[in-house]
Amino acid sequence: MADTMQFDLVSPERRLASLAVREVQIPGAEGDLTAMPQHSPMITTLRPGLLTVKAEDGSEQKYAVIGGFAEITAEGTTVLAEHAVPAEEMTAEALEEFLTDAAAARDNATPEDLDALAKTAADIAALGNELGLSVRSA
Repeated sequence: MADTMQFDLVSPERRLASLAVREVQIPGAEGDLTAMPQHSPMITTLRPGLLTVKAEDGSEQKYAVIGGFAEITAEGTTVLAEHAVPAEEMTAEALEEFLTDAAAARDNATPEDLDALAKTAADIAALGNELGLSVRSA
């Protein structure tokens, strides 16, 4: 069994990572999951949260992700995120902007979309708390 797999993280702005890793902890829309070498193939949508990568050398890298999806195969994991930044680069201002966008979308949503958009806003606020950033509530 392989000890590592290929991991790629891309956002519309830039490629954030392309490296061999031991595992990737993903904030999936249906719940958190961990992708490892030889994982069964699957695709999942992302919820706002922290994506944690455990590199080949044992070090960890964290990325704040908002939206997008992850494709997991036995050979690797590719994450295409709507927004992604290294966790240490996330600012309260950027998080506040994401929260404002989510609240605006919620305010203009159809009744059947309200629950999902309210959850997105709550997930963004929770991401801020996890990063130690202060944001207003959604």
